[in-house]
Amino acid sequence: MLRIPFTKAHGAQNDFLLTWESQAGPADQLGAIAEAICHRHTGVGADGWLLVGEPSAPGFAARIRLFNPDGGEVEISGNGTRCAAAFVVHHGRAAKEVRLETGAGPKSLELLENQDPRFQFEMDMDRPVAAEESELDGRPVVILNVGNPQCALLVDDFDFDWRKLGREIEHHARFARRTNVSFIRVIDRQTLEVRFWERGVGETASSGTGSTGAFAAARLRGLVDSAARVNTPGGELQLRWHTPVNASEKETIYLKGPAELTVAGEFYFSKR
Repeated sequence: MLRIPFTKAHGAQNDFLLTWESQAGPADQLGAIAEAICHRHTGVGADGWLLVGEPSAPGFAARIRLFNPDGGEVEISGNGTRCAAAFVVHHGRAAKEVRLETGAGPKSLELLENQDPRFQFEMDMDRPVAAEESELDGRPVVILNVGNPQCALLVDDFDFDWRKLGREIEHHARFARRTNVSFIRVIDRQTLEVRFWERGVGETASSGTGSTGAFAAARLRGLVDSAARVNTPGGELQLRWHTPVNASEKETIYLKGPAELTVAGEFYFSKR
């Protein structure tokens, strides 16, 4: 039996378990451990398991790896990365500026509020790539990548089985590695309401990358201003699109939101 230490955290009710990579168990069992520890009834329960390890380059606080509840390793979670930043600040590995290595490349976060174990960060999400307006089985969609794949759909309301549709789109043949799905209702030019279906997870109360993709998709269609609130079932996230004013800056999207550490303990894992 393995004893896996963990700290639980959430960003707008999108919850994660964090473990130092050196204490996470054998490399060939990480997928199975992720499935077990994230299980809502027989494990601790979470939307993902984050391993926090030593960085490979100077200037970074840590390197993080993300496993979904289905055992698959994926590139990044926006809310999860804020939770990892809270974890390293809590453990004294970073202060005002937090730089993390992720599966989607380096990410920089600014600590805005520190009321340990509650934190507020603004995170550089970079500029979306491969953004295109398209159709999927006759439905207009925006397909883009914000560090992980996203498919965004504009809707008038949520009075339909969007979970079923999200599951179908996640596994659509168009997406070789599956996709995350967001359903967007435009309230006004500064406000979006969004529901999320995430690959390897299912419905989540919030999503940082999903909110970034939703904001970018609405912006691409000229429906929101350069800054907007994204209202999720788990709480509000704030997005802003920064347009450079000089050559030293870059075009990027910034995501602001909370991260809170809630509990720590040990999970007992037995390979079945």
